[in-house]
This record gives sequence, structure tokens and C-alpha cells, in this order.
Amino acid sequence: MATTLSSIGSEYIDSLADTDPSWLAAMRKKAFSQYESLPAEVSSLYAKYSDVNKIKPHNVNFAATRLVGLGKDLADRLKELEGETGVLQVGQEINRIFVRDSVAKQGIIVSGIKEALSKHGELIRSHMEANQLNYGEDRFLALEASAFQSGVFVYIPKNVALEDPIRIITSLADDGTSLISRNIVVADTGSKATVVQELYAPGSSGRQDVQQGYFELMETHVNPNAHLEMVTLQAMSADTVNVSNRKAFVERDAKMSWYIGMFGSLLSRYKTDSIMKGSGSSAEDVEIIFGVGNQSFDVMSNLIHNGPHSRGRVLVKSVLKETSKSLFKGMIKISKDGKGTESYLAGHAILLDRGAKSDSIPGLEIENNEVKATHSASVAQIDENQIYYLSTRGLSREGAKREIVSGFLEPLSRKMGPTIRAWVNYLIENKWQGRQLMLRTDEAMEQILEVEKSRYRETQDIFEKHYKYR
Repeated sequence: MATTLSSIGSEYIDSLADTDPSWLAAMRKKAFSQYESLPAEVSSLYAKYSDVNKIKPHNVNFAATRLVGLGKDLADRLKELEGETGVLQVGQEINRIFVRDSVAKQGIIVSGIKEALSKHGELIRSHMEANQLNYGEDRFLALEASAFQSGVFVYIPKNVALEDPIRIITSLADDGTSLISRNIVVADTGSKATVVQELYAPGSSGRQDVQQGYFELMETHVNPNAHLEMVTLQAMSADTVNVSNRKAFVERDAKMSWYIGMFGSLLSRYKTDSIMKGSGSSAEDVEIIFGVGNQSFDVMSNLIHNGPHSRGRVLVKSVLKETSKSLFKGMIKISKDGKGTESYLAGHAILLDRGAKSDSIPGLEIENNEVKATHSASVAQIDENQIYYLSTRGLSREGAKREIVSGFLEPLSRKMGPTIRAWVNYLIENKWQGRQLMLRTDEAMEQILEVEKSRYRETQDIFEKHYKYR
């Protein structure tokens, strides 16, 4: 028997907590007590802009049993994972875990969350108790912390630097059920790693009584002098909903980098909090949004500076076609102890059609005078003069739009490595052409990847030849 989002109650939470250690079961129950009392949008400032009503709680079902289907597309992705380090999760089920021998020898842990709790419970507990969550700040955060069914745990040991990324591929099951996940990544002292997350969903196949949803709590714990990159490529079907709460706890001289590309879902609601705890800590959040049809993207990114001499940067760019919408909310919070902090927050949108809409609401909360904190926001229709100019050079109107969008996103994608840029550009191209949103190692991908690697080399060469510092 399946449980709907609207019918989740204490008995359901108790059933999920049956196999948990006592300390985690207590956390679930504490979070659920907050969930029951919170509105869908806690802040009255943001409530009037929210599209959270696109979530239909009576139609979002969570399976009581594990039902797993692996279609051809996911089977192909599974083959591509072989020889790498990563996880394929379909619904609640961890389908396969691959860990290279060379990676395993360094002590890296890649595991399902339930197995990790039984084998590495004290490691997880120490980080969760050191960085406790405020369940009252967001209804969906409380939901994800109390009702998670599955998830992935990644641990990078001290002073280990991984050259290749760890891949986490998650797809909703093909039976129409939804999923609540809790993913935890720990980068121990002096380590360096990149984790790439791909999100897919088959969709409800036109059924009016079913809405698939992926609800996620992503926690990253970045210990002193560590550097963690978290790349998320969201390519779920256009009738699903995706809600994600992301927390980064960044210690002394550590760095957290979020790179997010949002392309799929009817509603994407992402809330990212980068909490810089230690002196010299830093965080950046770079997000690209491409919306079509009636898609809605609700993005919030907060830079929270608790340690002195910390650095924070948020850059979000939205490209919106037809009647799609984006909402960018952000806040720079600098505590009394945040002396010497520098922080920047920016949200920009380009509207390709008259029916598209975007709102930006940046803000500042500063309790220390010895800081630098700025924010910016802009929303603009595509420039007809630019389209005309490019049309006189032989481009069609659609081709001219494509080039303008490419130039708009270039400053952001440049911050990513060539492989990540290639993946983002591949998904943008597929969406522009109305093709399926799924990464594939096909001829088109190979061409894009070669172009990006070539551009990266050329940029390095130009810098070396012309911009040497003396």
C-alpha cells in the first residue's frame, strides 16, 4: 500500500525509523513535529511569488515496497558507469555501486545511506550532531529530514585528492512513485573531490491522478582545508516536481563549490545554504536555469558568514522561453564574528518570449562594519537589435537567439571545467531542440566535449602568452 504526501503521519515516520539507530529516530520525530506545523512557504515576503501549489500532495505517492524498473536509457547509463566510481539509484533501490580499486585503496566510501548508517554510524552521527539543522526554517526541509526513504553517503578521507568525479545517478522508478532522499557527503581535512549528481524521472505518462516528485536533503560537511565541488544536472521529465534543500558546512580554510544546471521538472524548488563556519572559509554557488513551456524555477541561495575573513559568491542566470517562470531569492548574512568577509550575490534573467517572467529578491543582513557585501539583479527581454545584427550575418531568428543565450551564459559556464561545460551545453542543446534530457556519450556529446577541451587549452595558452604577472 502506497502513502501519499498528503497522508504522511507519525505512524509512517515510525515505520521508516524502525531500522534506524535511536539517535536518528529521535531526529526524524523532531523534524516531523516541525513539518506538521509549518506552511508551504514560511516567509510571508516570498509567499506571493511561490508556485508551490503546483505540487499536488494527493497525487504524490511513496511506495511501501521497492519496485524497480531499469529501462534502456538507464541501462545505457549503467554501462557508462562501469570503470568509474559512482552509484545508480532507481526509486528507493540502490541498483549498483562502482568503486575503482585505486579509489577503494584510498579509503573512499560510496554507499547507500542505510548501509552507511549500520557500518559508519558514528562517523555520520558526529557530523550531523556538530552541524544540526533548524527544521523550523522550511517545511520541505522538515519533510526530507523526517521521511527520507533512501539516499547516498560519500566520504573522502583526510588528504585524499580525487582526479575523477564520483557520479551519483538517481532516477525515479517507472511505476509512478516518488522518492524522498537524504544524501550526505563528507570531505575530510585536506581532501579534494568532485561529486556529479544526475537526476532523471520517467514521468507519469499523462496520468492525471499521479504526480512524480523527488524530494531531497543534501548535506555536505567540508572539513578544514578541504575543497568539495558538487555538480547537479537536473534533467527530470517536465511533469514532475523536484524539491531540494542543500546545506554546506564549511570549516577553516575550506571551500565549497556548488554548480547546478536546472533543465527539467514542472516545478524546481532549490534552497542552498552555504554556511561558512571557520576563518578563511569560502563558498560559491553557480546556477544555470533553462525554462520552457509552463516550467517554474524557485531558487534560493544564502551565504551565511559566521567565521572571519570568509568569502562567498552566488551567480544565478535564467533563460526563459514561452510562459516559463523563475524566482531568485538570496540573502547574505554576516554575523558579528564575520570580520573581513567579502560576499557577492547576483541573479540575472533573460526572457526570450513575452509570456516569460522572472523575479529577483536579493537581500543583506550584516552585523559587522568591516566587510564588503554587494548584490545585483536584472531581468530583461532579449535585445531585438542584437537579433537584427546577427540576422544580417546570416543567422535565422532562432539561431540568433541561441547565440545570444550562449553569450549570456558563457561567464558562468567558464567557471566550470571543460567536461562539466560540455555536459551543460549538451543538455541545453537537447532542450532547445526538444529532445530527451539525458546525458549520453554519443557523437554530439563527443563533438561538444572536444570543443570545450580545445577552448580550455586555448584560454590557458592566451593567458600564458599575454597576461604574465611580474
